[in-house]
Amino acid sequence: MVELEKAPGADARREPGGRSDAEGCLTVAVRIPVRIVVLVLVVPVRLVWDALVVAGRFLRDAVLRPAGRALAWLARAVFVWPLVGLWRYVVVPLAKGAAWLGNVLLVVPVVWLYRWVLTPVGRALAWFFTWVGAVLAATGRGLCAGVVWLGRYLVVVPVVWLYRWVLTPVGRALAWFFTWAGGVLAATGRGLCAGVVWLGRYLVVVPVVWLGRYLVVVPAVWLYRWVLTPVGHALAWCGRRLVRGVGLVVTGVGFVLYWTVRVLVVLPVLAVWRWVLVPLGRALAVVGREVADALGHAWRIAGYVSRAVGRFLGTLLRWTVVEPVRWVYRSVLTPVGHAVRDGVLRPLAEAGRSAGRAARQALASARLSVRQARADVRRMLFGEPVRRQPVDRREPSGAETRTLGSSTTALTKD
Repeated sequence: MVELEKAPGADARREPGGRSDAEGCLTVAVRIPVRIVVLVLVVPVRLVWDALVVAGRFLRDAVLRPAGRALAWLARAVFVWPLVGLWRYVVVPLAKGAAWLGNVLLVVPVVWLYRWVLTPVGRALAWFFTWVGAVLAATGRGLCAGVVWLGRYLVVVPVVWLYRWVLTPVGRALAWFFTWAGGVLAATGRGLCAGVVWLGRYLVVVPVVWLGRYLVVVPAVWLYRWVLTPVGHALAWCGRRLVRGVGLVVTGVGFVLYWTVRVLVVLPVLAVWRWVLVPLGRALAVVGREVADALGHAWRIAGYVSRAVGRFLGTLLRWTVVEPVRWVYRSVLTPVGHAVRDGVLRPLAEAGRSAGRAARQALASARLSVRQARADVRRMLFGEPVRRQPVDRREPSGAETRTLGSSTTALTKD
């Protein structure tokens, strides 16, 4: 039974290349007991779950949804409709009235004041200030022209004559003199500098260079070549030997520590991982996979069981409650209702319709009588109304049809 209820994709979800005949003994030994235990545990849970689902759907359809609709209608009746009525019949008319009052009391007077008072006054002021500005501009242009003419003939012309005929010749003479004096001084200075350089070279530089070479450079070269270079080579050889010895020591210590850690830590951990944890993990994986598959199979089988129980209960409820109620409604209540409808309700409805027609006819006759009485009273008080004279129409009336021998235009009408 359990094997027949497996999902069609159960074998496809297994490891690639795995077959049912290649499964281990642990899988075969764990599968049947696990599935039996899980089925026994899951069936009550599935039955309770399906019962809760059915109860929840019934509660949603029979209680919550009508209650929600009633609450929505109540909320509309209590909040939305009063607010809409307040907005439509109170706020909007008040706002329109306030806008009309504001337009009449503020906008119209302000527009009138701007159009008939401020605009003419502004145009008059603009014309006045334009005329005053034009006058002041003309006066300023005349004064500026006079000042420019006086400045030109009293200041500019004398200054130009003084610059051209006095300052320019004097400046050119001074420039020629200072140029000649500068050339003489430059030639003298170049000769003096050449003499000083020649004396300094042969009296100071040459002796200082000779003394520096034989007192500083030659001893320093000898000291570097025959003292510092051998000492440096010896120190370098000692440093290389020291580094090599330290490297050998560190290599030996590292080799010893490596084999110590490998023997004491790595090999035991590897053995525990390979011979304990991996088989245990594989066993737990097999158990977990079988438990998951068993839960899936048990949940589906419990669904079938729950559906069978639900159908049994539905059939029992149908034959014990629904069918008797339907038989009573169809065999007892329906004939009684038809008899009451045909014997009581239809005669009462016909009598009500007859009474309504009689009342409407009485009301129509009463309205006609009142209308005739009102017309008689108006005729006695004001006389007969003036009848309008019929006016000739350009178009023919409905009784007069157009023919080939008659015309309906204003120019050719008979």
